[in-house]
Amino acid sequence: MEIIPAIMPKNFEELSEKAGLVRGLVDFVQVDIMDGKLTKHSSWPYKKTPDVYFDALKNESKGLPFWEDLDYEFDLMVVNPEEVVRDFVNSGASRIIIHVETITNWTDIIEVLKEKVEIGLAIGISTPIDILEPYINDIDFIQCMGIARIGLQGEPFDEKVLEKISQIKSLYPDKIVSVDGGVHEDSAPILIASGADRLVVGSSIFESGDVEEAIENLKSTLG
Repeated sequence: MEIIPAIMPKNFEELSEKAGLVRGLVDFVQVDIMDGKLTKHSSWPYKKTPDVYFDALKNESKGLPFWEDLDYEFDLMVVNPEEVVRDFVNSGASRIIIHVETITNWTDIIEVLKEKVEIGLAIGISTPIDILEPYINDIDFIQCMGIARIGLQGEPFDEKVLEKISQIKSLYPDKIVSVDGGVHEDSAPILIASGADRLVVGSSIFESGDVEEAIENLKSTLG
């Protein structure tokens, strides 16, 4: 079981600050990338002016914060993943997550990702599971959204995700299942009991007042 802190950065400085808080406590962090079109709000690097840090990352002249100690997965909450996915691979991602509802050209996406990073597909709480079938042989893991509205931290946990996890594990027992959204000390044990392998946790860690204690408390609830 893996706990992955989720960072929803307004800018590169916030990404660096929060990555520093969990450095040495976890192996992976997730960065929520929001274009303000698929989601209500936008995050770094989707701002009004070009971001010099992101330009340096995608040109491979700069590394991600604490890249020697942390691996990164980018959760691409964007309407055009096939157009931007290469930039995030070049930026140093170890895992890339595409929201299955946004796919229009899987061939272009997989051509960029294959043999470079681990590939995940995120699926919304109300999206039928059979949408995954055309892509299942190309991906390494599935991310179930545990909240109804993506792109927001602190949203209430939706128990419908429990049945979705169980169904996915039944259909695809070899696939890793991650859960993002609504994960906290109360929901974590039932998510694991339903079959989740990874828990992506945002506000319960970074708004706790003590990041290290929050991570340890989550781990302790799982035994």
